[in-house]
Amino acid sequence: MWRVRRPSPGPSQSGPPFNALAARRLRAALRMGPEHVAHGMRVSYGLPYVTPDLVVAWERGTAAPEGPELTALAGVLWCSPGELIGRPQSLREHRVARGLAPEDVARAVGLGLSAYRRMEEADDWRGTDRQSAQLADVLGLTLPDFVTVTGREEKLAELLTSAVTTRWQGCVRPIAKLAPLDRHVLENVLQVLHQDYQGRMTATLSWGGGAPDSSAGGRDFLDRIVEHFWTAVEKHP
Repeated sequence: MWRVRRPSPGPSQSGPPFNALAARRLRAALRMGPEHVAHGMRVSYGLPYVTPDLVVAWERGTAAPEGPELTALAGVLWCSPGELIGRPQSLREHRVARGLAPEDVARAVGLGLSAYRRMEEADDWRGTDRQSAQLADVLGLTLPDFVTVTGREEKLAELLTSAVTTRWQGCVRPIAKLAPLDRHVLENVLQVLHQDYQGRMTATLSWGGGAPDSSAGGRDFLDRIVEHFWTAVEKHP
């Protein structure tokens, strides 16, 4: 008896975060069994190694479908690939979530395929401002996702830390270059974050008395400064 083996993934083929619960719910809603899903992937998408046991493993979270498998699974379940994954983090994960091939993105942003692949594999976007804008458009990136994918989050964290610990006014322009927001919104958000942090530190001095853990609240705030920033932006009227 012969068996078709699943292709061995290379080191650069790690998949996006798979939402096993979503896959199970979508299959159940269609009243399909794992065997139906496996059959559809074999017949319609040319993946002869997919078995009901493999589909069950995906749904239990003990394995995860990769590139072509995720696209095929989405097709069988009548959904988009993005509905089967968690929040994408990397450039590759965003591309897979949109159901795009590397050549599609490379063409859309005006890059050669090999150059784009190198950036994606290294998770190091080096496109121009124009190419970055095209990247955001083709991948449907939100501003927080755009900052993360283009490698600007670490620098943003440094500038935000400086803004809340010193004078926020001097950080408006450099932060705007990383996260292009309306200047009025950005100024208000930085002022709010600055007041929040300084209020925490004032409370620390009042209550902590210089104890070893007295500044833990301030450190935690700075550790999550980027998260606090985007939350404040979302809440801004």
